[in-house]
Amino acid sequence: QDQQFLPTNKRRRIIIIIIKGLLTFSYQQDPHVFSHLFYLRQPNRSGGQSGLLRRSLRGSLPELELRYLQCTCCWRSRIPVAGFETLNASLSSEPCKDDGSSRPLDACYTSEQRAAILQLLNNGSPAELASIKLLRGRKSINIVEHRSKNGPFKSLESVVDVPLLKHKSAIVVFNSILNPVKKERKVRIQLARFIKPEVDRSWLEEASSLVSIVCGTNKIAWAHVDRQMMVLDWQQQECPNFLKGTYMASAYLNDVSAVASLLPPASFYLIEKSSISVQNTALFPVMAHMRTVEAMLFALLEPRITPPEPNIPPRVLNMMRTAVGRHFGLMVGESRTSGAQIVRQMMTESVTEKLPRVNFPQELLVRYRNYFQMGSRRGGEELCDALLQAVAFYELLCES
Repeated sequence: QDQQFLPTNKRRRIIIIIIKGLLTFSYQQDPHVFSHLFYLRQPNRSGGQSGLLRRSLRGSLPELELRYLQCTCCWRSRIPVAGFETLNASLSSEPCKDDGSSRPLDACYTSEQRAAILQLLNNGSPAELASIKLLRGRKSINIVEHRSKNGPFKSLESVVDVPLLKHKSAIVVFNSILNPVKKERKVRIQLARFIKPEVDRSWLEEASSLVSIVCGTNKIAWAHVDRQMMVLDWQQQECPNFLKGTYMASAYLNDVSAVASLLPPASFYLIEKSSISVQNTALFPVMAHMRTVEAMLFALLEPRITPPEPNIPPRVLNMMRTAVGRHFGLMVGESRTSGAQIVRQMMTESVTEKLPRVNFPQELLVRYRNYFQMGSRRGGEELCDALLQAVAFYELLCES
């Protein structure tokens, strides 16, 4: 009678300890009497016999096999009956963790936690609710519809009235609200994603300068930029045999070789890698043209080392055109818009700012001051792309 006010889990632990003492005493007095006393001849699910100690059917006095004490509270602990001398070490002072299915939801949380949960469930937008674990899709919509129809939730238990939300799933939702998963901010573009083939970062950081090359349908443009973001050279060359009549490999090679002979020496040559959707078959000739010029530039600019040394990185690299577009915010869907306005701004800042983003020599400012105006027909798009590619390379290298 004195124990009727004790919590259920505590009463169970006391009963287990009393049973342990009785069974241990009986086992020490006479193990055989103990085994026969508790050997219950009842069929179990597997068709055998059940009991605290199970005997094999072979022989008259077989070895006793371990059985496990099955308790309504601690059956998951699987405590062996024959090892009661170590039972004290295996029993924890903490009660078995309940899954919460038998307790009211409001009893599982403090008043502050309940207030925080109800605040979000009653005032959160569908987008905010959908960001919570297990509330994506229809469940978040059901919460909004339920509170609009029945008013705000007044208790955690009332949340279970929402369709598709059960007791266990509600607990997961509440815990996700109290302990949201923090997502670390990732770098917008990783270094390995926009440079091909992959080169060790140390080689890129030690590069004194690079030449950025962009191929067009009738010209090739390049920009020579050093690590201090100084434009050392910036020009373009007409290629009269590009996309003219029947394709002649020798004519293409003459145009590309003439451009390669004008390129200044640099640590790396960066060639734009454009991409065209395979669904747009009308642009296939343009893509074939781009790939042909790209392959010729790789062959002409990459030094021939015999035999090749594995420790020396390639000098000619590809840079993805879309990566440059994303860096400057020029992408609209899968298409890239013109960066002429950004180049004009860079040229203006080179004169007006003490620490401009890019430094231009005076002669280049004078030469190209009208190339990137709106409606200009001077054809400066390749020049613009070559410069932006060089700037994006250095800036992405620093960011990553």
